[in-house]
Amino acid sequence: MKQEWERFDMKAPPVRTKWYLRPLTLALSLPDTWKHRTRITRIGTEGLKPPYVMLCNHNAFLDFKVATRAIYPHRANYVVAIDGFIGREKLLRDVGCICKRKFTNDLSLIRQLKQVIQNGDVAMIYPEARYSLCGTTAVLPASLGKLCKLLGAPVVTLICHGHHVNSPFWNLHDRGVKPTEAELRLLYTPEELKNASADEINDKLVETFRYDDFAWQKARGIRTPYEGRAEGLHKVLYQCPACGTEFRMASKGTKLFCTACGKHWTMSELSELSADQGETEFSHIPDWYEWERANVRREVEAGTYSSGELPVTVDSLPNARRFLRLGEGVMVHDMNGFTVRGTDLDGDPFEMLKPVPSLYSCHIEYEYLGKHGDCVDLNTLEDTWYIYPHDCAFSVTKMALATEELYYAHRRAIGRPCKPGLA
Repeated sequence: MKQEWERFDMKAPPVRTKWYLRPLTLALSLPDTWKHRTRITRIGTEGLKPPYVMLCNHNAFLDFKVATRAIYPHRANYVVAIDGFIGREKLLRDVGCICKRKFTNDLSLIRQLKQVIQNGDVAMIYPEARYSLCGTTAVLPASLGKLCKLLGAPVVTLICHGHHVNSPFWNLHDRGVKPTEAELRLLYTPEELKNASADEINDKLVETFRYDDFAWQKARGIRTPYEGRAEGLHKVLYQCPACGTEFRMASKGTKLFCTACGKHWTMSELSELSADQGETEFSHIPDWYEWERANVRREVEAGTYSSGELPVTVDSLPNARRFLRLGEGVMVHDMNGFTVRGTDLDGDPFEMLKPVPSLYSCHIEYEYLGKHGDCVDLNTLEDTWYIYPHDCAFSVTKMALATEELYYAHRRAIGRPCKPGLA
């Protein structure tokens, strides 16, 4: 087992995509982009050649395929979370992937990205660092502007539309949405970067990354007749707006409903919600999600937020071979941040503490791999823990919202409030 627990080499230099794999990556990407009739609009990129930094929004795996098509035939190095490397480390390194543990400050990544630019390639980054939960922009790291200035290469953005409504994070079934759209935009030249402050760059990135997939769908009248289109939506919309009860929402077919008060909503082919009886509190899914956030914010401001003590199973991912069962324990998420403690399979104690200032957001999964259940993903520079609460009422969505609101409250308390859209 010693080899199993060896740590992933996070400092390995980026590999330039093997020449024979470049046409293969395109061949694997084209069928889906053709299927969805993806339209790529290029703005200011005429004659643009690497090296450059490419910042992309993140809603589904289709994002990578559109990005590959958009830059072909040029080489890229992609920043990818370690769980993406499981069982295929050599292949992913050979196609240019750089491993990252989510929401950690890894200085080696900066060195790797500088090497990508020095190699004359595309440094492709997904700064939201996770799939969007409801098709709207996730928070961006405030360090992004400084990173762009440090790398000194042109900054390009790729913002895709339609990928969330086609295959939402809470139900990955492909709904066949078409056409999908993407804008490839030159945001800064090297000369413009020199004359812009990090704050100015961040402001422009926040504006460029502003998107709403459900609003995009409605504006274009794109229907999704899939009969199970509401299934899984209760993972995101975990609190009933009619009775206020948390963790009692459920879904089936085109219906979303509360098992506490019995109220039902129907999700239309345009992804609009309507109450079967009485008032429709929120017809637009992101509005319901932001209402939940506001409720979490009130708990944080009152100093009462707490998940309580949740029994959990913890799996560790020290390297890219496979998850290893660490053991059983308890997790608490409260005003102090995350605390995870337990006993491993050898009877030894384990612990991970993530205080509020150390984590501006967190990664969660719904029904991971279709069999493991909902989980929170917490990371150090050397390990990744997938933490599965069980036999209790909880919502990983609420934990994700609370992580962000706790961080914002901390920044306000020390007199350094976050700017909207940044952390």
